[in-house]
Formats: sequence, structure tokens, C-alpha cells
Amino acid sequence: MAHKDDLIAEDILGYLKAQEEKSLLRFITCGSVDDGKSTLIGRLLYDSKLIFEDQLAALESDSKKVGTQGGDIDFALLVDGLAAEREQGITIDVAYRFFSTDKRKFIVADTPGHEQYTRNMATGASNAQAALILVDARHGVQVQTRRHSYIVNLLGIRHITVVINKMDLVEYSQERFEEIVAEYQDFAQKLGLEGVNFVPISALKGDNITSRSENLNWFDGPSLMEWLETVDVSSDINEQPFRMPVQWVNRPNLDFRGFSGTIASGRIRPGDSIMVAPSGKSSIVERIVTFDGDLGVAVAGQSVTLTLRDEIDISRGDVLAKTEEKPDHSDQLRATVLWMSEDAMLPGRTYLLKSAANTVHSVVTDLHHKVNVNTLEELAGKTLELNEVGVCNLSLDRGIPFDPYTGNRTTGGFILIDRFTNQTIGAGMIHYGLRRADNITWHEMDVNKSKRAEQKGQKPAVLWFTGLSGAGKSTVANLVEKKLFALGRHTYTLDGDNVRHGLNKDLGFTDADRVENIRRVSETAKLFADAGLVTLVSFISPFRSERQMARALMDEGEFIEVFVDAPLSVCEDRDPKGLYKKARAGEIKNFTGIDSDYEAPRNSEIRLDAGSRTAEELADQVIAYLRESGYI
Repeated sequence: MAHKDDLIAEDILGYLKAQEEKSLLRFITCGSVDDGKSTLIGRLLYDSKLIFEDQLAALESDSKKVGTQGGDIDFALLVDGLAAEREQGITIDVAYRFFSTDKRKFIVADTPGHEQYTRNMATGASNAQAALILVDARHGVQVQTRRHSYIVNLLGIRHITVVINKMDLVEYSQERFEEIVAEYQDFAQKLGLEGVNFVPISALKGDNITSRSENLNWFDGPSLMEWLETVDVSSDINEQPFRMPVQWVNRPNLDFRGFSGTIASGRIRPGDSIMVAPSGKSSIVERIVTFDGDLGVAVAGQSVTLTLRDEIDISRGDVLAKTEEKPDHSDQLRATVLWMSEDAMLPGRTYLLKSAANTVHSVVTDLHHKVNVNTLEELAGKTLELNEVGVCNLSLDRGIPFDPYTGNRTTGGFILIDRFTNQTIGAGMIHYGLRRADNITWHEMDVNKSKRAEQKGQKPAVLWFTGLSGAGKSTVANLVEKKLFALGRHTYTLDGDNVRHGLNKDLGFTDADRVENIRRVSETAKLFADAGLVTLVSFISPFRSERQMARALMDEGEFIEVFVDAPLSVCEDRDPKGLYKKARAGEIKNFTGIDSDYEAPRNSEIRLDAGSRTAEELADQVIAYLRESGYI
């Protein structure tokens, strides 16, 4: 199966040791659709003799059935394993393949070329050391060529070869090759890419893949395999500051306590002084423990357990660093984000941010600008759509240790996760912490929430009325406040329409503006709760994520979600402001229930049947809940 090696027959242990000691190169193939990425990888596997006889037989059979080469071997089928990929002749998912030569081992990620699968390409590039960017010699540099080049550069890959494929279809023209090189170099210069290599090939015919081709005798550079075997991806990562995110506190018994993780950069030895970020506590490394025994030194890429001389508090998510080389720490970040979800990124919405072993709640507080990856132009915008790139400010619910991404891909990179679906929806690269985080501190006041509430003789609460327009939220909230006022309670109502006359008069009704609308009102309601008031909030608030954000701002038990539940048909019949009629006529866009979704609560504290009961009865139901729960 593998390349010939006498050691296999003579000394299998020696062979295995030789394989173990070979360097490993992780690289990706990317570029526009149908540029030949899968065919190239199939050819590399075939020429490396890493195909079993039964696989070769199956390949020959499949090539006749679903191949695209008229019955000849279709090397792309070695990689395109999904039925949909074979039917369409495209790559959809990232496919990883291993192969080796006498000089090196390789893990290659075949990434899709279609724009809608750009997120898959970014996933494949996230761990790569080198990139092969394919270009069809007939078509030259395409939009996806530029987009993938931008992402490759963004993710810190510095070893790049532009592979100009299908040279057989342009009669191996040197002039065409040089035209494409000049076109790409012009873009690369704007992008800041340096040292880009160019190789002409025919993946289908095998020209210039493993050895130089007579058909390309005008090209005096290395073949593609020669470049892959010799490109120097060794870096100074072992000489960079020591970083080890703690993934696990290892405590198998009372006599052992260690801290396990993979070293992201630098090196560590027993006796080195280390500190814990963010706590700043320090100690001395006693042992470097591995399954195969203790080490005298450990370097980047190794998974180890460190034991320390002192008993200090360290948890999963903390970062170990040398005392004199501590990482940055902030809860306010400037970062570049690649958006990977079909649902737009909305400033003000809460997402989970995972960096190394740390997971925190985050909010995009500002989209500074978007980037046109084709022209590199900076564009204004409020949201990021699928596959768009933007520079953002992020606010975290607590500070995390980090390094700029240009200095450390592990502690400088992060992903964004949807809190409800748990899907990865964005990837980010940290630039720096914002200074405002260092300049703003919390000032403790002598008169606090509990004292204000005690003075008023009540328990602070936020009654959050949500439901469709016309369900009766404002009517019921108004009646509830009147009843509370009659009982001598201190209250205030934040009504959706009233707030838009002042605090939120600059906001429209797009999804982004709706999110910001609720964010501002949530922060205001939090202040009123801090004043010891019973606050009534009457807003459609159509998105569960924003209602959850509001709940998270309040103390335990303060937030009471009141679902004013009325069928859409009932609300349309009522139509007190004539808004449904206008929405149906197309005069109002993004109207909840018509052309914008309403996400009904799943577990609200109070559900009011507003379709069959009177407003007075509903108000009494709310008051009864407050009595039974000890709020009044």
C-alpha cells in the first residue's frame, strides 16, 4: 500500500520508528468550484501508492458509473464520498486524507469551492500549516480564489502555493500561466501575502505532480510534491511565550493533583516559575507527567500534565504562562469575525464565545466595518451575513486571558456558538483588548438594591410582557400597574411604543434594530430593578435569545416572563392600530407575525390566555401569581 521501504520486511519496528520520526505537514486545498481540488488529492494518493487493490478496483468501477472522465479513472472519487458530491461532481464537506512519502507525512484537507460552503473551508484551514490554492487555467483568478486567499491569510497560513491546474486544456501555455501569475500577484500584494509560490500542473494527466513534466519543460521550479516535501513550516512557536490552556484538573487520588492540557506555544521545564491567568497566582513546576513517563522539557504541541510545588487554585479555562511572560486579559475585545451562519450576526445579541478551554457569554457591541474580500474595501454595515467578514468590538461577561492572533493562533482565536442550537456560527481572530476595559471599574454604592427595596417594603421584580401586536400586552400591563399602585407598591412601566418616542427613537424594525431595542430596554429595566421597583416591560420582544439576555441581566427570581398568548387571527381581527392591515398590504416591512417571526416562550412563568379571557381577568391572574410567589 505505502511507498516501497525495505524496512517493512526487514525490521517492522524500525520502520514504524522511522515513520514516527518523519515530520508532518497539514495542508489544505482550496479555490473556486471545479478547479480540480479533489482530483489533485486523488492523484497524490494514487501516485503515493496509498490505495489498496480493492479500493483501486472500486475506483475504476465507480469512474465508469458516476465519473466525469468518460470512463477513465476519476481521481476525485477517492475524496468525494458523499452521494450528493458524486451526483453533482462537487465537494460539499471537508474531507481529510493521510498519505506519506519517503521524506514526510501529510494530512490534507480537501475543502469545498462553493460560496455557500465557505464556512467548511475556514474549518479546514484553521489547523493547516500550508495551503494549495487551485486555479483553473482556463478561467483564471475567480471570486472564490480571492475569498479563500483572504481567509487563508486571515487564519495565519503563511506557506502558500497557487496551483494552476488543467494546463492540458490550454495546451500547456507558458503565456497563460504567466498571465494568471501576474493577476494573482496583483491581488496578493494588496492582501499583504508574501513569498507565494506558483506551480503549473495537470492533476488529471499527472503533469508536474510528483515529478517534472516534459509538457511543462519551460517551468524551472519544483514539482508540487517537491514543494510539499521541502516547504519549511518549522516556526519559532517553541521560542514564543509559554502558553498552556488548562483542559482538565487531573485528580485521580488524594496524593496527586496535576493540570492537563496541550501546550499552545513555548517550552516548559521542571523548576520553571509559572503564573496562572487570570488570577495571577504563581508557583514552580515540579513535574511534567505523560503516559510514557516524566519529561525533562515539553514543547508546543505536546499534551502533558504539570504538577506544581504549591497548592494554588487553578480551573479549566485558566491559562498557564511563565511568570515573566503573562498574556493579556480583558472582557472587551477588537476582533475580525468570519460569519458562518445563515442567520445574520446581530449586534446586541448574546452568543457563546469559546477560546481555548474558556467559554463565556459575549455580545457584539459594534460592527466597526465589513470587508469586501474581493476588493479589500472597508464597508459600513450593521450586520454580517453568511460568509461575510467584519471587524467587531465584543463585550464578554467576564475577562479571558488571550494573545493577539498574529502571535498565537490558539489563545488568539475563538469561535462563536449559538446558545440555543449549539451550532458554531462564527470564527474570530483577536486583535487586542479595548482600553475602555482598563479604564472602567465598578463603583460600589452605600445605598444598594436591597436597602432601596427594604425602604419601599417590596421585592424588586421585572414583569416582562411578550406577545404579538394586538395581543393586549400594554392593556394588561396598565391594569396590573394600577392594581399594584392601589396596593401601595412602587412601580414603573416601560412600554414599547412609549420608549420609541425617546430612548429608542433612532431604531427601526429590522432584526438588528429589534435586538438593540430590547438590549437598551433590558439595561433600563435592570436599573429600575436596582432602584427597588416592580418594573413592567411591555414589548413584542419576538426573539427568545433577547428575552433570555434580559433574564440573564437580572438577579435570580427577579425576571418574570408573562406570555400574553393570543392567536394571530385574533390579533388581526382586533388590529387596534391598523398595523396588520398595512403589513398585509405591503406598507410595513418586517412586521412580527406576517413577514418576521415571533418565537413564543417555551417555559414562561405566567401564560395569559388572551384569546378567550378579559383584560381584567388576565390582570388578576398576574396579581395572584405575585401574591403566591411572595412578591407582594
